Amino acid sequence: MTCAEDGTTMKYMNNPSVIAAIAIIKRKGKILIARRQKNDPLKGKWEFPGGKITGGETHEQCLRREIREELDIDIEVGNLLYSTKHTYNHIAVELFFYNATYLSGEIKTTEYSDILWVEKTDLQKYTFPEANFPLLQTFIEE
Repeated sequence: MTCAEDGTTMKYMNNPSVIAAIAIIKRKGKILIARRQKNDPLKGKWEFPGGKITGGETHEQCLRREIREELDIDIEVGNLLYSTKHTYNHIAVELFFYNATYLSGEIKTTEYSDILWVEKTDLQKYTFPEANFPLLQTFIEE
């Protein structure tokens, strides 16, 4: 999949498509997960927070901006863990998952219905979007 001129949205197999950076935020041995709201196409599913990369910004800049906007916290972005492409019925996505460390702030959000800090070994107890499955499988096998 190639990037549109603005670095964000394009058509992929007749679906709108986005490129997004995702943060696996760790704090005190736990990982932050967020539940999508009921008005979202993937409603009720859990995800790692992040968002669409806007024109000209790096993945790291995107993550710091998105996490600040969506959760009101600051993070340190680490290494790339995994990347994948996936096509849902309503959208195609290219996702880049990064290790991240919580730095500061108290979580406040209107973007998600729930926020949890969970043990890595408990991730399989939550329902995630299909694009996350390969990454979750890697976590389970570690």
